[in-house]
Amino acid sequence: MTAVTSTFGRTEGLSSSLEGQMISGAHVIVYSKDAEADRAFFRDVLGFKSIDADHGWLIFALPPGEAAFHPTEENGRHELYFMCDSLKAEMASLATKGVKCSDVQEARWGSITKMRLPSGGEVGLYQPKHPTALGLALK
Repeated sequence: MTAVTSTFGRTEGLSSSLEGQMISGAHVIVYSKDAEADRAFFRDVLGFKSIDADHGWLIFALPPGEAAFHPTEENGRHELYFMCDSLKAEMASLATKGVKCSDVQEARWGSITKMRLPSGGEVGLYQPKHPTALGLALK
């Protein structure tokens, strides 16, 4: 079993139980008016490791993830949220790096803030109140 440490401090084991599955991962696309600045933010501020797919096009390794489907009137809207164990601690750490976060909103499913990207876009950060599916893919 190989151990992988995520940016948010969790160490998860990768199990061979994923062998034989047709889908082996997920690729998230974040559209940006200033992709270069947002790539630098993910690399330099959030500390995500990346590979250069060619000509500076960075592809980032992300922490373990999960997907949820929420009802809506229109298709095509998607959101990106990062999860953390302590929203207050993560926001304090981000503040030391100059990252501005919105006020914390309390929802049934978690405590939520939005991080402002250099491009002006936002990504979410939340501390879940619900059970997570993070470990399921590794079993």
